[in-house]
Amino acid sequence: MTDDAVPASSGLPASSDRQATSDRSASSDLADLRASDADRERVAEVLRDALAEGRLDMAEFEERLEETYKARTYRELAPVTRDLPGAGVVPPPVVSLHKEPARDGRWDGRIAGGEGAPSWAVAVMSGFQRTGRWTVPRRLNCVAFWGGGEIDLREADFSAGEVEINCVAIMGGVQIVVPPGVEVVVRGIGVMGGFDQRESGVPGDPGGPRVVVTGFAFWGGVGIERKKTRAARQQEKRDRQAARRELRSALRDEAHDVRRRVLEGQRDLLHDHDRRRDRRREDRRDRREDRGGRGGRGGRDRYFED
Repeated sequence: MTDDAVPASSGLPASSDRQATSDRSASSDLADLRASDADRERVAEVLRDALAEGRLDMAEFEERLEETYKARTYRELAPVTRDLPGAGVVPPPVVSLHKEPARDGRWDGRIAGGEGAPSWAVAVMSGFQRTGRWTVPRRLNCVAFWGGGEIDLREADFSAGEVEINCVAIMGGVQIVVPPGVEVVVRGIGVMGGFDQRESGVPGDPGGPRVVVTGFAFWGGVGIERKKTRAARQQEKRDRQAARRELRSALRDEAHDVRRRVLEGQRDLLHDHDRRRDRRREDRRDRREDRGGRGGRGGRDRYFED
């Protein structure tokens, strides 16, 4: 059998087999070509990017870099970066194994991450406050002994989607203020004291933070209330004032329209009265003229008969 012969079982024409053999030969010839310094530098750049991205550790990087600079042909360079993405190659997307809560625009910027404020707040025969703009840590420990504390979350950011506030109140108290849209879960224990449960179980906004209140109260208490921010209350006040102004304006416009319609109705009545009066005058005038005409003709007829 010659080189041009093709077994009958292959089902391919002899010309196709010759073309495939020719392509393999050409590829083999290209792989055996000598690599230039520029080719080796391009491969080294890919290795440096892989090291920076964490795809290679330092030992692998040094080993492959040594192989790169020792390589003489393209065949020797190819295995160095075979398992690495090259320039312009988009890596596959990272798939998270944890389901993130749904977010809306209201809470996107307030769940900021990070460590947050100091994780302790202590009041011994004194008081403490956490108000205004601050970042709530993942766990905030509060102690009030013969004292009191205030934790205001209305303008605060959150280091995580769920934070815990652990309160220990002994003959003292801690007051927690949360804004609307925050879910509150109360798990504290009170002995001759208590934890406020009024806000527990109120559903929060989709994607909003969750505040878990834990701890212990002895002859003391932990209060939880839901309030709007001062800015929100002022905005609501302005909205109510604007609504009242619009209502007053609408009432004035309606009263003006009613008055205009009443005046137009009175004017129409006066016009109808004037028309009826003129019509009656014309009717009386016509009747007088008719009576006068009939009386004059009767006198002349009697005169000529005599």
